Amino acid sequence: MDRSLRKKTGVLATAAVLTFAAACSQTSGGGAEAPSGAAAPETSAPKEETKEAVKPNLKALHHWMKDDYNVYPVAKVIEEETGYKVQYDMLPQDKAEDKLNLIMASGEAYDYIYTHGGSSWKALYSDYAKRGALVDLGPLIEEHGPNIKAAVTPSSWDMMTVDGKIYGIPFPSVNFVGTSLAIRQDWLDQLGLPMPTTTEEFKNVLRAFKEKDPGGNGDQNIPMTINGAAPMVTNLVGAFGIANGWNPKDGKLVPQPMDPGFPAYLTYMNELFEEGLLEKEFAVNKDATMREKFSNGRAGVITLHWADVPAVLDALEKNEPNAKFAFVPPLKGPDGQAALSSNGGGLDRISFIPKSAKNIEETIKFFNAKLEPETFKRIAIGDEGTHYTFENGAYSPILPAFNDERNQANNYLTGVDENNYATYWQARVRKDPRLFAAWESINPKLDDALKAPDLLSSAPYLSEFATNNQTLAALVSEFAVKVIVGSETLEGLEAFQQKFNASGGEATYNEINAWYATK
Repeated sequence: MDRSLRKKTGVLATAAVLTFAAACSQTSGGGAEAPSGAAAPETSAPKEETKEAVKPNLKALHHWMKDDYNVYPVAKVIEEETGYKVQYDMLPQDKAEDKLNLIMASGEAYDYIYTHGGSSWKALYSDYAKRGALVDLGPLIEEHGPNIKAAVTPSSWDMMTVDGKIYGIPFPSVNFVGTSLAIRQDWLDQLGLPMPTTTEEFKNVLRAFKEKDPGGNGDQNIPMTINGAAPMVTNLVGAFGIANGWNPKDGKLVPQPMDPGFPAYLTYMNELFEEGLLEKEFAVNKDATMREKFSNGRAGVITLHWADVPAVLDALEKNEPNAKFAFVPPLKGPDGQAALSSNGGGLDRISFIPKSAKNIEETIKFFNAKLEPETFKRIAIGDEGTHYTFENGAYSPILPAFNDERNQANNYLTGVDENNYATYWQARVRKDPRLFAAWESINPKLDDALKAPDLLSSAPYLSEFATNNQTLAALVSEFAVKVIVGSETLEGLEAFQQKFNASGGEATYNEINAWYATK
């Protein structure tokens, strides 16, 4: 999050605290004064000793999705299974964080709020918690959340901890490798070349693509191209020991520019560029441009996420019906290092309860009911025989029912059964055989020793990192591009490192490693 947005967040969140404080002093429904953090019972529906109390309707604010939360089939299933009817509102697709700040400042009485879990959203969550705008969920979970406690792992709670307290329910990401180098397998076959296994073999493959032009592109031939905004190329960075932005070295997490592998990597990439093996115009490429050059048959190698494989292959096969693609395995560098970055199982979504909520205790009971194991499974992937089949330990979707009625189920998961969700989740990947084959090749079929988890993805909110990371990443990309294209040399590395540290790198390093020392 940049500094201007951080400042704006702080002002609005401060306003939220004042609003919440006033609201809590005037109403009995907010729960601020209850010792357990629970809301006072509503007087309009007195309990009868012999009957279950009527469950209140809940009001929720979720992040944007393309379907209407209130009519999507999962909403009905949740109501059937838990007995709670929920009115779902959603944030806009654009400027969602700004809108949430305004809602929090207004004190609008949402029973819970469900957001994405990326770094900027984690920053908002932490700011709200620090400023007293959220309910401490710890005592409530102890009293009313046995399923929550059973479902969530200690490492996930660590990501939600702010000043020693829990203010949100985590939805951790499924841990997987996302991106690698995609190569035209049919070009390799045509030239009689094996799949490369080292950076030197990879360079020789690119030379063969350039000199022998297996795609028949003439002067439009491109051995390899990348996204100009991402010059730290997945797979190749792993060959130089810098698979992630921050990597473990001698008990510390070290940023790429301070790692000895950084200049070695840039030297290698500059050699590819100078030989014409890396596209001369790569610096102006966007992701879409890069994929287009691959799918129209001009480029032999690009970076690609497995989730994009079906769309890219559909476009490629229209132009090249006999085209074949494969992911390049982790390449070994000069020192024998090799790795693909994995997401490390960070936060996918966050659920939290604002102090303005009217049904605090009931909301925790609702979260808990959704995490009853069979209820959670039905919400997440549906009913066996209708939405999925289960054979040989694998869940496979039944189409089109799964797509029609569970494709958006993850947008309702206010917490997940962490012991089983990664297995259930694979039903989503099996919707397309090509998608599953791509995912499988760089995940279950890949040796775990070749996966380098992004350790910072599982960190709690770190203020210096959140404030500086975007700026620091942009500095690294800018310097890397300049060295790769030859407009800057590695003689300027020391000056760049000083600039990196002065731009927040040193403060971020100290903060990250103070946290890392506790792990």
